[in-house]
Amino acid sequence: MPNPVISDQTAKPDPNALLPDPERLTHTSQAPRILVVEDEFFVSLEIEGAFTGAGYNVVAVASSAEEAEHYATVERPDLIVMDIRLLGARDGIDAAMRIFRHSGIRAIFATAHGDTQTRERAAPAHPLGWLAKPYSMESLIEAVRRALKELKN
Repeated sequence: MPNPVISDQTAKPDPNALLPDPERLTHTSQAPRILVVEDEFFVSLEIEGAFTGAGYNVVAVASSAEEAEHYATVERPDLIVMDIRLLGARDGIDAAMRIFRHSGIRAIFATAHGDTQTRERAAPAHPLGWLAKPYSMESLIEAVRRALKELKN
């Protein structure tokens, strides 16, 4: 049986292959920074992968209101994707309102709890949108694109 030929020529990587798509970047040439607040581990992994694939920078993933507030203060994301039900005693609405009040950072609520009473309770956080669970990653990316556009205006 013949031995396979191994070439001593190595393929040179394309230096542009690792650069994000320019259409996915903001006008400042930096990827938008997003904080994901989701208590379901596998859902948060899927969201993080979708954002990274779309050219966004996930600054952190939090599973409680306390973690969300900490990461919002330390990382200063452009926006937050916030679930309402979180680990611990406090929920995503409480976290979003406190974050908005202290830093002005706004959120998109991605939740199964989008009834009128819940939306009214969240109004002081000035949400950038609501996405009802279950949602597709494409609809989440589109909601983030719309929110980022609104923030630029």
